[in-house]
Amino acid sequence: MKSSFPAVTGPRTGPVCARKRVRAYALILPAAAAALFLGAMSPVHAQVGIDIQIAPPAPRILVAPPPRPGWVWAPGFWRWDGYRHVWVDGHWMRERRGFHWVPEAWIPRHGRYHFVPGHWVRG
Repeated sequence: MKSSFPAVTGPRTGPVCARKRVRAYALILPAAAAALFLGAMSPVHAQVGIDIQIAPPAPRILVAPPPRPGWVWAPGFWRWDGYRHVWVDGHWMRERRGFHWVPEAWIPRHGRYHFVPGHWVRG
């Protein structure tokens, strides 16, 4: 039976060494690809802040729906679309055990209004 690998002579260049290199690459390349793929999927913690001079309108007063087991109500808030404030309705989110939801807020700061996105906090 003839080998499909070229027979090159010299130390570490024979057909057996070529097969070992191919096997090594067959193991290393998928592992390297997986590491690159998983590294690209790591969470990004960069955040863009929004500071504007126009105060948001008062929050709309709406009756929250009755509680649902395993779900948390995120109340509505005013979002800045680049030109004006736009109301975003509240919605249900799946509960995260050991965390509580802190809703979106506009915080007055240095004569401007800073938007803080809603987020989960442990505790």
